[in-house]
Amino acid sequence: MSLDGVYDSDNIFARIVRGEIPAVRIAEDQDTLAFMDAFPQSSGHCLVIHRTSRARNLLDVEPEALIAIMSTVQRVARAVKLALAPDGIVVTQFNGAPSGQTVFHLHVHIIPRWTGVALGRHGEGMADPKALGELAARIAARLNG
Repeated sequence: MSLDGVYDSDNIFARIVRGEIPAVRIAEDQDTLAFMDAFPQSSGHCLVIHRTSRARNLLDVEPEALIAIMSTVQRVARAVKLALAPDGIVVTQFNGAPSGQTVFHLHVHIIPRWTGVALGRHGEGMADPKALGELAARIAARLNG
């Protein structure tokens, strides 16, 4: 898919927001939802999306929605730092299939990194839901820390 296109309201993230597909949730408010990536590149890999924006990517999003997303990204990244003590944190976002975007609902990845630990390939292995739940609980507990 190119940078332009019609928003698909049945994409997996829209379905997660509507509760049609389960997700291991970390935090949510009226605007945003943070949850664990089911196919993580590292332990603690999180995603942040807007609940109501129909933006496919960064180029489509309304400024108010982007502000809400990035505020949640910062809050969750700080909680990841406190909960998991990574050596670094990658915050990334893709626009269009050639860039690596596979779900066409604007989303931001928060990926903890540790020195000497290779980054996994996204989508190669589904994480254990129990392990994701434990990580989400640890991160959520540090959201206000």
